Amino acid sequence: MGSGRWSSDVYDAAQRYRAASGTGAFAYSDHVTAGSPQSQWRAHPSLDPHGLSVRESRDSAEHPESLAIAVLFDVTGSMRRVPRALQTRLPELFGLLLSKGYAAHPQILFGAIGDATCDRVPLQIGQFESDNRMEDDLGNILLEGGGGGQMTESYELALYAMARHTSLDCHEKRGHRGYLFIIGDELPYAAVKSHEVRDVIGDRIGQDIPFLTVLDEVREKFDVYYVLPAGAGHAGDRRVLETWRQILGQNVIELDDVDTVCETIALTVGLGEQAIDLAQGLADLAAAGSRTGEDVARSLAGLDRPRPAHRTDSGHRPPEPRRTAPGFGFRAGHRDR
Repeated sequence: MGSGRWSSDVYDAAQRYRAASGTGAFAYSDHVTAGSPQSQWRAHPSLDPHGLSVRESRDSAEHPESLAIAVLFDVTGSMRRVPRALQTRLPELFGLLLSKGYAAHPQILFGAIGDATCDRVPLQIGQFESDNRMEDDLGNILLEGGGGGQMTESYELALYAMARHTSLDCHEKRGHRGYLFIIGDELPYAAVKSHEVRDVIGDRIGQDIPFLTVLDEVREKFDVYYVLPAGAGHAGDRRVLETWRQILGQNVIELDDVDTVCETIALTVGLGEQAIDLAQGLADLAAAGSRTGEDVARSLAGLDRPRPAHRTDSGHRPPEPRRTAPGFGFRAGHRDR
């Protein structure tokens, strides 16, 4: 996947059509949650992970140096605001990535995360897209709003899918990792459970996989970031923030305002690609008429680094430091089906 180019004109036309027809941006979710009993709720066929083969980010004549960017968000409880914020601000994301040169050929995958111990739709995975089809994937996400109430969600199951069911030309051809953003407000379970992998994805893995093992797998392909928005259900619980910081270090981003999520993603990619430093990124936001600069600056202060005068590493980023298990803040118990 990944052909075509993003067009703000196409996006605006789709927005006008929905407004005129009285259709919401998340029409599939609106239809399912309003018209079907929960026992019949299913992922949209385009996002259903069962039988998942490989989600591909590929080079082409149109996009000779593709860059994979995956954005997976928790859709339980208060986190259902996040996809709506993403959908309304996609032009800002692409305006920065493309017009400001942060990434010439981004290919973006959207997906959603729930709780495999209790939700009907605990995982949804789109395709890597370069054009407006990514908005279709975003709009097909079922905003289930479930979760089990125990301050854990199935982030580890999503990481398993990204580790073993993606193929990225940026990594395989150029040794250049993509970007994976997980937007949430809770903790992962301590292991990828084999029966959940079987039931949700269809793979038979024989035994559970420790969380840190699957994290190491996915970090071979992606720089992994955890984004914690203010106002989310567990945003004020220090256990969540401290545990993710122990896992990912500086790659934990606290958002003061969920409406800055697209700008934050764009500037994080720009910093990672060494296309900008934070000061330049904030200047780009101001030039685009955005008033989000102060919030974004606070969110990304820990990621700022001087922009090199010359790129000498062919764009390869150094390996991320590996985190170890002692002191891990997981809850000891979890509920199985």
